[in-house]
Amino acid sequence: MSFRSKLPASWREDPPPRKVEIDLSSPALAVYELERLLLTGKAIISHADEVWPRLYIGDQYSAENQADLSKHRITHILNAAHSKRREQPAMYERMGITYMGIEAHDSCGFDMSVNFQAAASFIHRALNTGCKVLVHCQVGVSRSATLVLAYLMLKQNLTLVEAICAVKQNRGVIPNRGFIRQLITLDQQLFGKHR
Repeated sequence: MSFRSKLPASWREDPPPRKVEIDLSSPALAVYELERLLLTGKAIISHADEVWPRLYIGDQYSAENQADLSKHRITHILNAAHSKRREQPAMYERMGITYMGIEAHDSCGFDMSVNFQAAASFIHRALNTGCKVLVHCQVGVSRSATLVLAYLMLKQNLTLVEAICAVKQNRGVIPNRGFIRQLITLDQQLFGKHR
Protein backbone atom coordinates (compact mmCIF):
# COMPACT_ATOMS: atom_id res chain seq x y z
CA MET A 1 0.00 0.00 0.00
CA SER A 2 1.36 3.39 -0.91
CA PHE A 3 0.59 6.23 1.48
CA ARG A 4 0.08 9.78 0.32
CA SER A 5 -0.89 12.33 2.91
CA LYS A 6 -4.59 13.14 2.95
CA LEU A 7 -4.07 16.20 5.09
CA PRO A 8 -5.72 19.25 3.54
CA ALA A 9 -3.16 21.00 1.32
CA SER A 10 -3.78 24.32 3.05
CA TRP A 11 -2.62 22.86 6.35
CA ARG A 12 0.59 21.19 5.22
CA GLU A 13 2.45 21.55 1.98
CA ASP A 14 2.05 18.44 -0.14
CA PRO A 15 4.47 15.98 1.49
CA PRO A 16 6.26 13.49 -0.73
CA PRO A 17 4.61 10.08 -1.03
CA ARG A 18 6.06 7.34 1.13
CA LYS A 19 5.81 3.64 0.61
CA VAL A 20 4.21 1.98 3.62
CA GLU A 21 3.15 -1.62 3.21
CA ILE A 22 1.51 -3.47 6.08
CA ASP A 23 -0.68 -6.53 5.64
CA LEU A 24 -3.47 -6.27 8.21
CA SER A 25 -4.95 -9.69 7.37
CA SER A 26 -2.71 -11.40 9.94
CA PRO A 27 -3.56 -9.59 13.21
CA ALA A 28 -0.56 -10.82 15.22
CA LEU A 29 1.93 -9.78 12.55
CA ALA A 30 0.00 -6.57 11.88
CA VAL A 31 0.24 -5.48 15.53
CA TYR A 32 4.01 -5.95 15.42
CA GLU A 33 4.36 -4.08 12.11
CA LEU A 34 2.09 -1.23 13.25
CA GLU A 35 4.10 -0.88 16.47
CA ARG A 36 7.27 -0.59 14.38
CA LEU A 37 5.59 2.09 12.24
CA LEU A 38 4.42 3.98 15.33
CA LEU A 39 7.93 3.96 16.78
CA THR A 40 9.20 5.91 13.77
CA GLY A 41 7.05 8.87 14.81
CA LYS A 42 8.08 12.25 16.08
CA ALA A 43 9.40 12.38 19.63
CA ILE A 44 7.09 13.99 22.17
CA ILE A 45 8.54 17.37 23.06
CA SER A 46 5.37 19.20 24.08
CA HIS A 47 2.29 18.54 26.15
CA ALA A 48 -0.04 18.79 23.12
CA ASP A 49 0.43 18.69 19.36
CA GLU A 50 -1.84 19.50 16.43
CA VAL A 51 -2.11 16.24 14.49
CA TRP A 52 -4.86 17.25 12.05
CA PRO A 53 -6.20 20.73 11.32
CA ARG A 54 -7.62 22.07 14.61
CA LEU A 55 -7.31 18.63 16.28
CA TYR A 56 -4.78 18.18 19.08
CA ILE A 57 -3.59 15.17 21.08
CA GLY A 58 -2.29 15.99 24.53
CA ASP A 59 -1.67 14.92 28.09
CA GLN A 60 -3.39 15.79 31.38
CA TYR A 61 -1.22 18.87 31.86
CA SER A 62 -2.32 20.29 28.50
CA ALA A 63 -5.96 19.88 29.51
CA GLU A 64 -5.44 21.74 32.79
CA ASN A 65 -3.25 24.59 31.50
CA GLN A 66 -5.73 27.44 31.11
CA ALA A 67 -3.19 29.73 29.45
CA ASP A 68 -2.41 27.18 26.71
CA LEU A 69 -6.08 26.32 26.21
CA SER A 70 -6.80 30.01 25.67
CA LYS A 71 -3.71 30.57 23.53
CA HIS A 72 -4.65 27.72 21.18
CA ARG A 73 -8.35 28.69 21.35
CA ILE A 74 -9.46 25.19 22.33
CA THR A 75 -13.27 25.03 22.32
CA HIS A 76 -13.82 21.30 22.89
CA ILE A 77 -12.10 18.77 25.13
CA LEU A 78 -12.43 15.01 24.89
CA ASN A 79 -10.96 13.39 27.99
CA ALA A 80 -10.14 9.73 27.35
CA ALA A 81 -9.12 9.28 31.01
CA HIS A 82 -12.29 10.63 32.63
CA SER A 83 -13.01 9.45 36.15
CA LYS A 84 -16.41 9.48 37.82
CA ARG A 85 -14.61 10.58 40.97
CA ARG A 86 -13.32 13.69 39.21
CA GLU A 87 -16.12 15.42 37.39
CA GLN A 88 -15.72 17.88 34.54
CA PRO A 89 -13.45 20.66 35.72
CA ALA A 90 -15.52 23.78 36.48
CA MET A 91 -12.92 25.85 34.63
CA TYR A 92 -14.18 24.45 31.31
CA GLU A 93 -17.61 25.92 31.94
CA ARG A 94 -16.06 29.28 32.84
CA MET A 95 -13.96 29.15 29.66
CA GLY A 96 -16.90 28.14 27.45
CA ILE A 97 -15.28 24.80 26.56
CA THR A 98 -17.52 21.89 25.61
CA TYR A 99 -16.44 18.75 27.47
CA MET A 100 -16.88 15.04 26.86
CA GLY A 101 -15.45 12.46 29.22
CA ILE A 102 -14.81 8.79 28.48
CA GLU A 103 -13.87 6.54 31.36
CA ALA A 104 -11.23 4.31 29.77
CA HIS A 105 -8.37 2.27 31.14
CA ASP A 106 -5.06 1.97 29.33
CA SER A 107 -4.96 -1.80 29.43
CA CYS A 108 -4.88 -4.35 26.61
CA GLY A 109 -8.09 -5.93 27.88
CA PHE A 110 -10.16 -2.72 27.86
CA ASP A 111 -12.68 -2.44 25.01
CA MET A 112 -12.07 1.08 23.68
CA SER A 113 -13.97 0.30 20.48
CA VAL A 114 -17.32 0.88 22.20
CA ASN A 115 -16.34 4.57 22.33
CA PHE A 116 -15.16 4.99 18.74
CA GLN A 117 -18.43 6.25 17.23
CA ALA A 118 -19.35 8.66 20.06
CA ALA A 119 -15.84 10.13 20.22
CA ALA A 120 -15.61 10.47 16.43
CA SER A 121 -18.99 12.21 16.30
CA PHE A 122 -18.01 14.64 19.08
CA ILE A 123 -14.76 15.54 17.29
CA HIS A 124 -16.40 15.74 13.87
CA ARG A 125 -19.22 18.07 14.98
CA ALA A 126 -16.70 20.43 16.55
CA LEU A 127 -14.29 20.47 13.61
CA ASN A 128 -17.12 20.94 11.10
CA THR A 129 -18.06 24.20 12.83
CA GLY A 130 -14.50 25.53 12.78
CA CYS A 131 -13.80 24.74 16.44
CA LYS A 132 -10.59 23.34 17.94
CA VAL A 133 -10.52 20.04 19.82
CA LEU A 134 -8.05 18.69 22.37
CA VAL A 135 -8.23 14.93 22.89
CA HIS A 136 -6.24 13.96 25.94
CA CYS A 137 -5.54 11.20 28.42
CA GLN A 138 -2.91 10.95 31.14
CA VAL A 139 0.21 10.95 28.94
CA GLY A 140 -1.28 11.58 25.49
CA VAL A 141 0.05 8.52 23.67
CA SER A 142 -2.40 5.61 23.98
CA ARG A 143 -6.06 6.26 24.87
CA SER A 144 -6.27 9.70 23.27
CA ALA A 145 -4.30 8.58 20.22
CA THR A 146 -6.60 5.57 19.75
CA LEU A 147 -9.68 7.80 19.69
CA VAL A 148 -8.08 10.22 17.23
CA LEU A 149 -7.00 7.37 14.94
CA ALA A 150 -10.56 5.98 15.04
CA TYR A 151 -11.91 9.46 14.20
CA LEU A 152 -9.60 9.75 11.18
CA MET A 153 -10.74 6.35 9.97
CA LEU A 154 -14.46 6.85 10.60
CA LYS A 155 -14.88 10.48 9.54
CA GLN A 156 -11.92 11.26 7.26
CA ASN A 157 -11.93 7.91 5.43
CA LEU A 158 -8.28 7.16 6.19
CA THR A 159 -7.11 3.58 6.55
CA LEU A 160 -5.39 2.71 9.81
CA VAL A 161 -1.95 2.96 8.20
CA GLU A 162 -2.82 6.34 6.66
CA ALA A 163 -4.15 7.62 10.00
CA ILE A 164 -1.01 6.50 11.84
CA CYS A 165 1.21 8.13 9.21
CA ALA A 166 -0.73 11.40 9.48
CA VAL A 167 -0.60 11.52 13.29
CA LYS A 168 2.98 10.37 13.78
CA GLN A 169 4.27 13.25 11.61
CA ASN A 170 3.33 15.59 14.45
CA ARG A 171 3.22 13.53 17.66
CA GLY A 172 4.76 10.30 18.80
CA VAL A 173 1.94 7.98 19.86
CA ILE A 174 1.82 4.30 20.78
CA PRO A 175 -1.59 2.79 21.57
CA ASN A 176 -1.38 -0.39 23.62
CA ARG A 177 -1.60 -3.72 21.76
CA GLY A 178 -5.24 -4.27 22.66
CA PHE A 179 -6.17 -0.89 21.21
CA ILE A 180 -4.12 -1.60 18.08
CA ARG A 181 -6.03 -4.87 17.60
CA GLN A 182 -9.33 -2.98 17.95
CA LEU A 183 -8.18 -0.43 15.36
CA ILE A 184 -7.22 -3.27 13.00
CA THR A 185 -10.74 -4.67 13.41
CA LEU A 186 -12.19 -1.24 12.63
CA ASP A 187 -9.98 -0.99 9.54
CA GLN A 188 -11.20 -4.38 8.34
CA GLN A 189 -14.84 -3.39 8.94
CA LEU A 190 -14.42 -0.12 7.05
CA PHE A 191 -12.11 -1.11 4.23
CA GLY A 192 -12.39 -4.88 3.98
CA LYS A 193 -9.90 -7.58 4.81
CA HIS A 194 -8.27 -7.49 1.40
CA ARG A 195 -7.33 -4.24 -0.30
